[in-house]
Amino acid sequence: MNAPARKLPLEGLRVVEFTHMVMGPTCGMVLADMGAEVIKVEPIEGDRTRHLLGSGAGFFPMFNRNKKSIKLNLQSPEGAEVARRLCATADVVAENFKPGSMAKYGLDYASLSAKHPKLIYASLKGFLPGPYDHRTALDEVVQMMGGLAYMTGRPGDPLRAGTSVNDIMGGMFGAIGVLGALIQRGITGRGQEIQSALFENNVFLVGQHMLQYAITGKAAEPMPNRISAWGVYDVFTVKNGEQIFLAAVSDAQWAVFCDVLGFADLKADPRYSDNNARVSQRDVMMPELRSRLEAFTAAELTAIFEKAGLPFAPIVKPEELFDDPHLNATGGLADVRLSDGPKAGQTARAALFPFTMDGQRLGVRRQPPMQGENTNELLQGLGMSAAEIAHLRSIQAVA
Repeated sequence: MNAPARKLPLEGLRVVEFTHMVMGPTCGMVLADMGAEVIKVEPIEGDRTRHLLGSGAGFFPMFNRNKKSIKLNLQSPEGAEVARRLCATADVVAENFKPGSMAKYGLDYASLSAKHPKLIYASLKGFLPGPYDHRTALDEVVQMMGGLAYMTGRPGDPLRAGTSVNDIMGGMFGAIGVLGALIQRGITGRGQEIQSALFENNVFLVGQHMLQYAITGKAAEPMPNRISAWGVYDVFTVKNGEQIFLAAVSDAQWAVFCDVLGFADLKADPRYSDNNARVSQRDVMMPELRSRLEAFTAAELTAIFEKAGLPFAPIVKPEELFDDPHLNATGGLADVRLSDGPKAGQTARAALFPFTMDGQRLGVRRQPPMQGENTNELLQGLGMSAAEIAHLRSIQAVA
């Protein structure tokens, strides 16, 4: 007998998302990967991230898998009416436009929930309501004003983190809120609005440094200049100019570190008797370690540290992860079809969510959609006839 088809936890849930860029699409992708039917409402010209260059080139195929696409012109009365009808069929509506934008079309939470009190509405913004909520936010904006760029760069040289951390995590927190609201709706029968924001997400990320100051009275130094909590926790340049990250974060690990590398004299040195002593002696200890480790290749250190169970890491570029043996062995990458650009129709491997359910990764059930790929199907599902659909298309094309 064939095994029963795998049931995903959000099967049967309908989500309508009015989103663009990264934050909103990430929220929708979390729900889509977990089995929800997620309908992406795109403008007539298509989501702008389909055609971004440079660091934005991967946005659309990365954050829009497992979704359907419908193209609507919300600025036309007919398009906005269809969007409202679509939302009336939804369990969840998600949006990440400027405050007040959705109200112009009767697509805000107050308007929709008045007729559909069970609706859950995820509003993903730059800032939660308050003095800043009128500002235009970007990931880089909130990293600068929220302390993350200060902590990432060298002193006097604020530097944004190397990925869209606030957009991605802000979208994930929005999805977490939706999941909580779904549970509460099952108890009360009523929906609610969920709000998630870039700035508040960024503050959460640097919260540990805020509390560090509250506890110690000393401001946290930027990460390149910080006082490490551990004696050995660094990138080392070794033989042939290669680099590798090595760590020994406990006294037991320090003993093993010295044993496997043949540093018996350092193990016996009273200046390095425990972790806090090693931290206080880093100015003396680290130059000595760097000099000694130059005799090893990165491959030799990898073999030694892996066998000994010590923390280590090669310095890897993103494009090298396609060949990572662990990711490939565990199914951490899945093929997605590129829907736009010069490589449209070709496939590339994209990272899946970093958790399993019932022992399995959440995979790609539906490829990132072509522009408006499901428009007819969804309009027919609203009861529109072929003539009505043709009329809507003609109006929207010229609106």
